[in-house]
Amino acid sequence: MYEVELKVRASHDAVRDRLAALGADAVETVVQVDTYYDAPHRNFAATDEALRIRRETHDDESTTRVTYKGPLVEEASKTRREIETGVDDADRLDDIFEALGFSPAAVVEKERERYALDEFTVTLDTIDDLGEFVEIEREVPEDAVETVRNEAIDRLRDLNLDPDDQIRTSYLGLLLNSSE
Repeated sequence: MYEVELKVRASHDAVRDRLAALGADAVETVVQVDTYYDAPHRNFAATDEALRIRRETHDDESTTRVTYKGPLVEEASKTRREIETGVDDADRLDDIFEALGFSPAAVVEKERERYALDEFTVTLDTIDDLGEFVEIEREVPEDAVETVRNEAIDRLRDLNLDPDDQIRTSYLGLLLNSSE
């Protein structure tokens, strides 16, 4: 599967009002702590890949997932191959990664408000040390990427957001660039 994602910097108050006007459903608010890893055998920054452990808390329940993100597959969005699975014990997985030579590179902390709009998830992200962003995304098979990207652009416009303001850099990249 491929994740079609568009991201822009935006004030959440105005977007919440538009989401309500468009009939979007509030889904949940979660806190995520993402630990990204460097690989011993290749430079993920150079290959535009990522490996992370995500710890997520929602209503006093915690879950953990490990995710591989492949390089971007097009220039018009943040679409990339994504492989993800649940993890029973994040600390043990961290131990496994470190035993294999993977080392923690950075941590990204965020609060996310998720909404359902049509077939998309709209997420209002507040990222520690970066500010407020809006993401719209949907998972699709490879042959639907272009169609769904165009639909996501239309939804951004429905939210009074400009698709030309799209940011293709990950939160990790933005955070690392802001600390340089």
